[in-house]
Amino acid sequence: MLAQTPPMGWNSWDCYGTAVNEAQVRQNAEYMAKHLKPFGWEYVVVDIQWYNPTSSTHEYEPFAEECMDAWGRFVPAENRFPSAANGAGFGPLADYIHGLGLKFGVHIMRGIPRAAAHRRLPIAESEYTCAEAANPNSICAWNPDMYGTRQDHPGAKAYYDSIFRLYAQWGVDYVKCDDIAREYPHCRREIELISDACRSCGRDIVLSLSPGPAPLEQAEHLKRHANLWRITDDFWDDWQLLKGMFERAGKWCVHAGPGHWPDADMLPVGALRQCYTSHPDGQWTRFTQPEQRTMLTLWCMLRSPLMIGGELTKNDTFTLELLTNGDVLAIGRESFCGHPLYNDGQTCAWLAPRRDGAGAYAALFNLSDRARRVSLDPACVEHGWSLATELWTGIPAKRGLSSRLAPHDAAVWKIEY
Repeated sequence: MLAQTPPMGWNSWDCYGTAVNEAQVRQNAEYMAKHLKPFGWEYVVVDIQWYNPTSSTHEYEPFAEECMDAWGRFVPAENRFPSAANGAGFGPLADYIHGLGLKFGVHIMRGIPRAAAHRRLPIAESEYTCAEAANPNSICAWNPDMYGTRQDHPGAKAYYDSIFRLYAQWGVDYVKCDDIAREYPHCRREIELISDACRSCGRDIVLSLSPGPAPLEQAEHLKRHANLWRITDDFWDDWQLLKGMFERAGKWCVHAGPGHWPDADMLPVGALRQCYTSHPDGQWTRFTQPEQRTMLTLWCMLRSPLMIGGELTKNDTFTLELLTNGDVLAIGRESFCGHPLYNDGQTCAWLAPRRDGAGAYAALFNLSDRARRVSLDPACVEHGWSLATELWTGIPAKRGLSSRLAPHDAAVWKIEY
């Protein structure tokens, strides 16, 4: 019964990269609890290299002296996460976030820490060592922290079981596993091991697989073994990436359903890149306000998970209003079978029936670089409609579903039959 609707939350990557610390996680959790929780936002996820005491930028730090326990399992760096002292791990931070009425998540890499294999550390509650279970020929192309596993060796299963037992003890609710979603076919069995460990650890943990693009032909395997999986590589605040997402969303939309969701990646809104002192792209999202409406509308029509990437405490009025438009956010929970009606490269339309059978959602997008009127043929709405309200403006439709849209903007209507 996990992830019956697309998960919604915040992830530290877009704003802090590898360098996020406990104070920053807590301040974002507090903001979410105060301002966003009533609208469905609930997960607070610590992204990559939380076990590295010297991370200070957005970039990975290869071959760092990582923090791990006697069984080769990463533990939080105490200088960055002081509540982890005395072997407490992420337990105290998870307890704090749970106390706010929210849920806690962590990022992991597939495999076994390279250092644990080199030290031949034992695997907890097993007769195997990390060296026996690790595969030195399976290394992530962009982060060398880990070796993949010898997937058919019993030590591989024992290692994954051991880390998920630890996460269950800490109170983790969400695990984002990286370097795996696009790594078919050689990681197919590894996905199954991770999924089995997640589901047998004694705690309900949502499993997310990254990065993409996951292979479309593996959709059924992904649906059996994960709650969400990335359909794209890292998504940033660039219009061409957003425009390209329409094609990906159109291919993957048929695979969205309770418990398994194609993931279009994080929402790069608000204050990004906070660990840069200066950056040529600036620290605020480069998306225009129309582009941000288009992004959130498409994500909701696809029923993608929604993970905010910006530093929440720096939200301006527009960003907060964007993230608290309950009528738009409800599309992901109240619709099914959202799909494109057409995409001619300049304009695009999507339709999503409502679960209650009383109507539908219809979205129109201006993908061009000039303002234009975009309209939907009434025949595209099966039962016709008695009332349609545009959800970004709150304005009822009078004659038809039509709107003059700025470049890269969107409109979406809730239709009553």
